[in-house]
Amino acid sequence: MSRPGRDDAPDRLYTVTQGRSRSSPGNPFDLVTLVVAECEPAPGMQSEHTAILRMTEAPTAVVEIAAELRLPVSITKVLLSDLHAAGRVSARHPHSAAVTDPDILEQVLVGLRNL
Repeated sequence: MSRPGRDDAPDRLYTVTQGRSRSSPGNPFDLVTLVVAECEPAPGMQSEHTAILRMTEAPTAVVEIAAELRLPVSITKVLLSDLHAAGRVSARHPHSAAVTDPDILEQVLVGLRNL
């Protein structure tokens, strides 16, 4: 079984990203960043950009987008950076856990042990 993006010809990946191998510095994307489309695809857009905009009508994680496109995550981040710079997508990180009080965590652990 092949992994997504591993069997792609390097020249295709080079073409998809216009020769870039890394996204712009300070981009907001990591594997769990949720991406949401801010507009509809426009005529003449790159097919991968169009696919991303359709896929992200609802919040979608970067890793899910990469899997659906069958592209490496690094290439997907380059594409997302392009869309983000153009204002076509927004990025947000999932909310972190609000419970950080050690006493509450210990009570939960005790409760789980009692089950």
